[in-house]
Amino acid sequence: MKKTAFLFLCLLCGSAYAQVSVDATRTFLQEKGKPFFWLADTGWELFHRLSREEARHYLDIRQQQGFNVVMAVALGELDGIRKPNDYGDRPFKSLAPLKWDATPGNDPANAAEYDYWDHVDFVIREAAKRNMYIGLLPAWGDKVVPGAAGPVIFTNPGIAFAYAKKLAERYKDQKNIIWILGGDRPAVAGAADYRPVWRAMAKAIQEVMGRDIFIAYHPQQRTSAYFKEEDAWLSINAIQSGHAARDIRVWDLVSAGLKAVPKRPFMDLEPCYEDHPVFPWDGQWTRAGRGYFSDYDVRARIYRGVFSGGCGAVYGHHQVWQFTDTSRNKPLFIGDTLIGWKKAIQSPGAWQMQHLKKLLLAHPDFHREEDSLLIASDRGTNYRDRIIATRNQKKTYALIYLPQPHTIRVNLDRLQQGNKKISWFDPVTGASHLLPQQYDRGIQTFDPPAKEPKDWVLVIDISGFALKAAL
Repeated sequence: MKKTAFLFLCLLCGSAYAQVSVDATRTFLQEKGKPFFWLADTGWELFHRLSREEARHYLDIRQQQGFNVVMAVALGELDGIRKPNDYGDRPFKSLAPLKWDATPGNDPANAAEYDYWDHVDFVIREAAKRNMYIGLLPAWGDKVVPGAAGPVIFTNPGIAFAYAKKLAERYKDQKNIIWILGGDRPAVAGAADYRPVWRAMAKAIQEVMGRDIFIAYHPQQRTSAYFKEEDAWLSINAIQSGHAARDIRVWDLVSAGLKAVPKRPFMDLEPCYEDHPVFPWDGQWTRAGRGYFSDYDVRARIYRGVFSGGCGAVYGHHQVWQFTDTSRNKPLFIGDTLIGWKKAIQSPGAWQMQHLKKLLLAHPDFHREEDSLLIASDRGTNYRDRIIATRNQKKTYALIYLPQPHTIRVNLDRLQQGNKKISWFDPVTGASHLLPQQYDRGIQTFDPPAKEPKDWVLVIDISGFALKAAL
């Protein structure tokens, strides 16, 4: 009897950590049984480069913009082990991941007390106050995979396990953490297999938090095929469509990812970032040539990734993830716009992302799928013109993303019978333009209400099916 009660208590404790979980269809996410749309910002260097006051300011703005997840790294990419944080503190003594440079006390007014890990604690708690999750990466991938700043400190699974367990024990009572492994690195690179290290970290987190804890993997490549049935710890599959080109067929990547076995929700965990130079790594980038990814480029990538079946969206701004401040740090690339992170957090794309979340939450039936047959006109072939349509399985609503303001013909016979309210949704402002006429059946023609913005969403709702008042 005591053993049964103990096991039941363990199950309760384990489930308490799983604030975000996978739904019954294994396609979307939920929070406490309700649909959860992951809308994240990439604040990778948040713990490493910002002061307490700056972190509060950043989180305040991102909360106002509707983000519910901030992805940040305990051991950052930009020399996050050797270069101290804003308070002069480092995470470890002598680069040893099991020798934390921690001091008694945590008073921020006392430099002898307030250490690197106290600052991480503070930022995570501040996010919780704003009902935001921290997508916590125990380490950037260059601490595992050689070839970048590094240094590689997780040289074997044993060290990785011990470090991740210590980290998980520190945050075992912090309910606003989503665990993310990988950190922009492949799990397998040529003949080198780094999966044992990542699996060791996952095992350590599960030992502390319970087997149902949510764990993701942030890859470098456009495939997540390296983790299979034996990796039951992995909650979702993900790709990084990245910053190398505008012409990325993200809809194909998501569609292929959703067909992977075992079935998991799928997400693009790093699409193109606003104001990121397009492929700046070969020395041939110019402003007049490749230029930068704009807020339109970001929307066109993210909307089509989500409408193809993605379970969430991740936004990034190239000045924000690194928290560019030229008085303290050099910019990463010669092409960086150098507007500074405090101005960049107000960029257009950051304010626009909340409209996507509101649009989807206004349609609470998340059991949706891509349906290209809704589009009776030319669906397009590439990133400039490819139209993506999604609808719920009950066929009571449909959302169609148009990357250009062109006439579209829609086959309403693909949806349930009944009067259909049609509206145009502006992804820049979130405004909705309801058409005065109601439609029922057949192939109907619709024209966007204006040439600006370039992209629009056609929203089809069948009368009699209630929507949430989110728009």
